[in-house]
Amino acid sequence: MTIRVLLADDQALLRSAFRVLVDSEPDMEVVGEASDGAEAVRLTKEQRADVVLMDIRMPGTDGLAATRMISADPDLSDVRVVILTTFEVDDYVVQSLRAGASGFLGKGSEPEELLTAIRIAAGGQALLSPAATTGLIARFLATDDPADGDRDPARGERLDSLTVREREVLVQVAGGHSNDEIAERLEVSPLTVKTHVNRAMAKLGARDRAQLVVTAYESGLVRPRVE
Repeated sequence: MTIRVLLADDQALLRSAFRVLVDSEPDMEVVGEASDGAEAVRLTKEQRADVVLMDIRMPGTDGLAATRMISADPDLSDVRVVILTTFEVDDYVVQSLRAGASGFLGKGSEPEELLTAIRIAAGGQALLSPAATTGLIARFLATDDPADGDRDPARGERLDSLTVREREVLVQVAGGHSNDEIAERLEVSPLTVKTHVNRAMAKLGARDRAQLVVTAYESGLVRPRVE
């Protein structure tokens, strides 16, 4: 299966560099380039992209707004958005995760990190770039204004629908652990973990693991570590 990638960045030079890198891989192809968010949304629909590499700061419709549009479109439910940003420590990154992005990657990342992020996102497993940590996201979520309009007051109530084991798995997912790592920690099979993750996603209305992590922190099920 070839991963169809859309590039959204207002800098043509960067798009060209990303295109050369992505098209050099046998399992990927660039299906379009956009210089602003509105164009990114339109091309995502037209080209049926699997993964959108989205610059967060663009003229007109920015990456945050475009991510919300893509996430809100039921016809694009299988599309994964990876935010590209110059500053990984950025409140916009957290807003993007809330808006439906699968994760983010610093523009200074190594080429292999970018390619790996695309593959992971296409598989529905994306959250953070290797340079970022779950704790970073947690600190931003924890310090945001509780009255923030982006918060969903029903998140905590929806946790009541989870079984004890599903909650345990959700805590591990929020810690950034893979299915294999969770299986070892909880002494169950990776397939069992996958089943619990999928059920938790369905019950909580989460698009992917990134959204599970956001829910875990915003609901208070998991709290950031104090360093």
